[in-house]
Amino acid sequence: MSIEIRVAKKGDEASAGPICYEAFAAIAREHNFPPDFPSPQIATGLLSMLISNPGFYGIVAELGGKIVGSNFLDERGRISGVGPITVDPKVQNDSIGRKLMQAIMERSDREGFAGIRLVQSGYHCRSLALYSKLGFEIREHLTCMQGRAIVETLPGYSVRQARDGDIERCIALCVRVHGHDRAGELRDAIRQGAASVVERGSKITGYTTGIVFFGHTVAETNDDLRALIGAAKEFTGPGFLVPSRNGEIMRWCFLKGLKMIQSLTLMTRGLYNEPMGAYLPSILY
Repeated sequence: MSIEIRVAKKGDEASAGPICYEAFAAIAREHNFPPDFPSPQIATGLLSMLISNPGFYGIVAELGGKIVGSNFLDERGRISGVGPITVDPKVQNDSIGRKLMQAIMERSDREGFAGIRLVQSGYHCRSLALYSKLGFEIREHLTCMQGRAIVETLPGYSVRQARDGDIERCIALCVRVHGHDRAGELRDAIRQGAASVVERGSKITGYTTGIVFFGHTVAETNDDLRALIGAAKEFTGPGFLVPSRNGEIMRWCFLKGLKMIQSLTLMTRGLYNEPMGAYLPSILY
């Protein structure tokens, strides 16, 4: 039977969600790691949100008219972000994952994005090999941190909820650090009440869309980063991602009682600038 790739539509999450859960859980169990999604219902809820969000482009793979996998592209910025990509464990290694990736990459190129990025689990060797063969470059080793909230303030650093009036200054900060903005994600997070900024005096020196798996953070310095992490009430989901080469923040997290859950790899294709400041990536990039 041939594999058909089509655009995801409302209702596909009923089939794609449980597959998403089981695909991640199967590879995690194989390597004795906790699954990224605690239940099929959580995975299904996430895919439902992605399918209904106009900022995401979703596709599903069908085999004999039955959904066997899915993939998504975050199109809310100048750089597109891949994921989650999953294939039913019963039909893995039949080139379905490659076809899902190629379709998403073609979409990104066709829509004129400056680059495309993803984050893959360090223990998943097959996905690292696939992405490398498809032209992605390894840029960062990442550490997923989890534990009790630190609940700590830094003198001179004020953290508050982000507002619409902060958007332009946050965009400018992201451009200074990364060479591009993530305005779409930022606007969504502000609308959901999830975004925060840190100020020194009246100057915004950092912002976060949430110290969580799907949130990203940009800051001028590591102290700004510490202020934002320290202000988080909890670290929901699998945790948050720290560039492992930022030894200062890594050591601080460990000293505050956080634990390393897993290692991951940031991979890119197209535009990439070496960050000129402190940052935490999301699971998308």
